[in-house]
Amino acid sequence: MRIDIRHQPAFAVARATMSAGEKIKAESGAMAAMSAGVSIQAKMEGGFMKALKRSALGGESFFQTTFESSVEGAWVDMAANLPGDIMVIEVGGGRGLAVTKGSWLANESSVDMDTSWGGAKNLFGGEGGFIAHMTGAGQVVVASYGALDLHELQPGETFTVDSGHLVAYDDGIGMKTKTVSGLMTSMKSGEGLVCDMTGPGRVWTQSRNPGALVSWLTEVLPFTRA
Repeated sequence: MRIDIRHQPAFAVARATMSAGEKIKAESGAMAAMSAGVSIQAKMEGGFMKALKRSALGGESFFQTTFESSVEGAWVDMAANLPGDIMVIEVGGGRGLAVTKGSWLANESSVDMDTSWGGAKNLFGGEGGFIAHMTGAGQVVVASYGALDLHELQPGETFTVDSGHLVAYDDGIGMKTKTVSGLMTSMKSGEGLVCDMTGPGRVWTQSRNPGALVSWLTEVLPFTRA
């Protein structure tokens, strides 16, 4: 399978070109267009309880969509809800990938997605402590709100990211969540929880915060006011 990213960076679309018999799983509603020779199946991936956990705890769709090619070279285009970039990340070699709420777009059928508890250290403000955990071997497609940045951390190297800007990170990355210079400073500055990410490993961040967009829309749209 070949996954190409088109229309970068602001309005990216992922095109998966498949051989006969290949499958790709995607977020419900992600399909923008597809060629002839592609069939669609929507189901509770992994059964009812796993689908419920993924939806209620991980913020992903209850149903996942599987696209399967019956011919050589069939393709499907997938797009995220918010404008921004898309990146393909390889999973394998015993190293898994954690994807934060709302950032998963698609993955090859050889990759398994489960919702796991990231621990109290992963309890982001407004994001929840549950993450999509990707294991197996294959390609994972993640989407961002705004631009995507890759940070490759050396052993012991640390940087700080606002929780709403975190997209994905390798298994093994150390994480410590804290408020910005204390609770009162956090409240006055408008900044929430931040995460200290410690290597070795890769971390992906986004230049915009979806939670901030929701908060702004709640304030300015008339029908959202009490």
